[in-house]
Amino acid sequence: MGVAQPIAAWKRVLASATFVGLLGYVWSQRDHALAVESSADTLPGSSAAGIAFEEVSASAGLVFQHTAPRLDEKLAHLMPEVASVGAAVSVTDADGDGWVDVYATNSAIGSDNALFRNLRDGRFENVARAAGIADVNRAGDGASMGSVWADLDGDGDEDAYVYKWGYAQLFRNELAGGDGALRFSDATAASGLRRWINANTACWLDYDRDGFLDLFTAGYFADDVNLYELETTRIRQNSFEFATNGGKKRLFRNDGELRFEEKTELLGPTVTRWTLGSAAADFDADGWIDLYVANDYGPEEFFANDGGKRFHEQLDAGLKESSKSGMCVAVGDFQNDGALDTYVTNISKHGYLFQGNNLRRNDLARNGKFENLGDVQGGQLADCGWAWGAQFGDFDRDGWTDLFVANGFISASRERDYWYQMGKVAMGSGDIFQDARAWPPIEDRSLSGYECSSVLRNLRGQSWLDVAAKAGVTDLYDGRGVAVADLWNRGALDVLVANQVGPLLAYKNVGENANGWTGVRLAGRAPNTSAIGAHVTLRFGKRVQRKVVDGGSGFSSQNDRRVYFGVGTEPGALSIDVVWPSGVAQSGLSIERGQWNEVREP
Repeated sequence: MGVAQPIAAWKRVLASATFVGLLGYVWSQRDHALAVESSADTLPGSSAAGIAFEEVSASAGLVFQHTAPRLDEKLAHLMPEVASVGAAVSVTDADGDGWVDVYATNSAIGSDNALFRNLRDGRFENVARAAGIADVNRAGDGASMGSVWADLDGDGDEDAYVYKWGYAQLFRNELAGGDGALRFSDATAASGLRRWINANTACWLDYDRDGFLDLFTAGYFADDVNLYELETTRIRQNSFEFATNGGKKRLFRNDGELRFEEKTELLGPTVTRWTLGSAAADFDADGWIDLYVANDYGPEEFFANDGGKRFHEQLDAGLKESSKSGMCVAVGDFQNDGALDTYVTNISKHGYLFQGNNLRRNDLARNGKFENLGDVQGGQLADCGWAWGAQFGDFDRDGWTDLFVANGFISASRERDYWYQMGKVAMGSGDIFQDARAWPPIEDRSLSGYECSSVLRNLRGQSWLDVAAKAGVTDLYDGRGVAVADLWNRGALDVLVANQVGPLLAYKNVGENANGWTGVRLAGRAPNTSAIGAHVTLRFGKRVQRKVVDGGSGFSSQNDRRVYFGVGTEPGALSIDVVWPSGVAQSGLSIERGQWNEVREP
């Protein structure tokens, strides 16, 4: 959760000479952002009027209020800071009717999670309790932190894995043999997945291409920490820069029939970092799904899949140049070069801590590295505040994928904040800050509170402009999970934002312009009928753009499984290349504008 800068960096920031340099950097980035804004309307398709949202959660029936987990009373003086996650949102088509549904997690013991079924008339209905997937936050079992959905047994229905600070749960979708009513059965006991993991991330991937979706998950706090009944308060990071006492990364192989075998050894000798985000995709385009991981108090990590036999962490992939507070992994092709890039959020607070978000251009084919363009491509891209969940999506359909970023950590007093106290802790030794008892009480102080979400328009892969205010996005909640989806089958990307101790927000895309769109609904062969891990490359005009079917990404979230492309006003035919998770490839498939095109795996 990225509570502070590394010790050495804090000392540098607090030193007057470096502070002057920091101010110079901040002002230079501000001037760059102003220059971008002043020239934005000179770029075709870049007018801020092209993106517009309306928040419609109430009228759509997506009414949900998150409550935070309540941890051991030994942490009472820090509860708002330690128990600051759990608001998550995922998109799934739980009933298989072609209209996406929404699952939102709660985190207080005794509170219900919500499954909003799409009624196909503009409204949603919460059916979680009747479906048997609401009551998952129980004493002794832990609290929900997020969910990922997929067809795990090949029956055509999407099943769910709910990860927690505690024992995760696996739910089997019983729709296939039923009467049309949504019902889930708890399949955890026989699955091999009942493990105590303090997890904030999980994603599906078929790493060995056997057709069955496997699971990656990772802990934040160490796996032997029970946050509800602490044996010791020495539970915090052992370093602000390269913490090694966090949770374990875990890989589970799906053996079929919802049974999983742990294969963590295939990840190699990984460090137990404080993982917050993960995503799976074929980043190096060798036909095998890789893993990208974002860690708090440490660098990002890229694990290349070696032919389904094992993963190798690529230590020279350019991710070690700085240790920050990585909180999410969003995946997209932002320069339309056919390679999948990543966006990793961090912390930026002028005068205290400026880490900047990372926009990693995928240069693996050229030099084996990811190049960070976060600072180069505009101050607004790097500086969103205390940033959490983010997702790529072409919100104005101009053919260049944009970004939606949720921001804000703890919104409490508007007069008092916790940054000074945080800085004092960070200046201490590891023996001090590793013990939660040594941290000053947070009381009613804010910590990067009341920060608005960012809507970053992609200006043709060259720079970015935050148009949130002009687009109607003005919320000041503490954002966490972000998911993008065509909620109403209108051919426009909408946005869901889960807020910590706040409401679920549904931003309906109401932007109007002449730009076109196309979409692809992939139907994979059983057992992976969800086609998770498939890669689709669109060819339109002289451009290409690549996307992956999402198995979980961002921060504690999962997007619409359908693949959406804006095509701007490009003339001519549209075609796609598809690489299925099995390795089967198709090329030159013709598709139509303005509709969802169904493509079945041969």
